Amino acid sequence: MHAATIMLVDDHPLLRKGLAQLISLEDHLEVVCEASSGEEAISLMPTYKPDLILLDLDMKGMNGLDTLRALRKIDTSSKIVMFTVSDNETDVLQALKFGADGYLLKDSEPEEVIEQICKAIEGELVLSTSLTQVVARSLRHAPTTSSKFEKLTKREVEILRHIARGASNKKIGSSLGITEATVKVHIKNLLKKLSLRTRVEAAVWAVENKVTL
Repeated sequence: MHAATIMLVDDHPLLRKGLAQLISLEDHLEVVCEASSGEEAISLMPTYKPDLILLDLDMKGMNGLDTLRALRKIDTSSKIVMFTVSDNETDVLQALKFGADGYLLKDSEPEEVIEQICKAIEGELVLSTSLTQVVARSLRHAPTTSSKFEKLTKREVEILRHIARGASNKKIGSSLGITEATVKVHIKNLLKKLSLRTRVEAAVWAVENKVTL
């Protein structure tokens, strides 16, 4: 089975080395390249096209958010997860707004980091537990969205519920008896109708608006 490829982007060599060693213990994961700056990550991206990028937020020179935006312009298929010490609300929301597939804190347990990496690669939501309320607070203060919800089709509501439970596109498709490609189309449409950008935002929006089982 093909090992999922990972790029580590962090300006601390010791942290990169520790992460690489941790990941090397997993047969199904492989660190294919490391970058010590945003600029280096951007230059390596076309060559390696990793399945997942672990991206530090606070780096010298080009910061993590600017790097995230630049990487998204180059390629949108790689999963990009912020890996940082910052639990600042603005940082979290900006990262999600710019297309991050998740946001993890560096004080997480090693086992949790590996588990979350695997989930992110599968297309599931990755957000440190302590940060869920940060996103929820932001959405709670957003304009009323009941009219937007009424625009969703029955199928889109079903898929939204699955997203709220952290299911991957593959799992959603299997559960509903539709193809993964069809799931992606529905997700794209429901995000547009709800004026949301990411699956993480959609999941929290669903919880906040009681779009539950």
